[in-house]
Amino acid sequence: MNSLHIIGNVVRDPETRTTQSGATVCSFTVAVNRRRTQNSQQPEADFFRVSAWNKLGDVCSKYLAKGRKVSVVGPVSVSTYQGRDGKSYANLEVMATDVEFLTAQNREPGNQEDDSPKDDQSGMMVVETDELPF
Repeated sequence: MNSLHIIGNVVRDPETRTTQSGATVCSFTVAVNRRRTQNSQQPEADFFRVSAWNKLGDVCSKYLAKGRKVSVVGPVSVSTYQGRDGKSYANLEVMATDVEFLTAQNREPGNQEDDSPKDDQSGMMVVETDELPF
């Protein structure tokens, strides 16, 4: 089974286009941070090109923007190309089957503040027992 699940930040505003048959395609790039190794000072990232089609593409076009955190699920394909410098490069592209927006629409990208009530000592969200469904 070819299915990839990535969580990262949108690198630039999505580009949307319509095919000759009328299908909407929304394309965007997601940067996924790697875990830091002991020898690494700078964080490293992998970049995935994402294509969302039809209704999913319409929704992504409307709500995604540069800097927003997103979760993407879908099959991945790899293509290689030769750059102007003569080196070979790989391009990873995900055909999105599911996209979840992880940054609230009314918040600015990169703002990590949350209005949820927190316990001052643990940092965990306070949940009232009468709110639980069981």
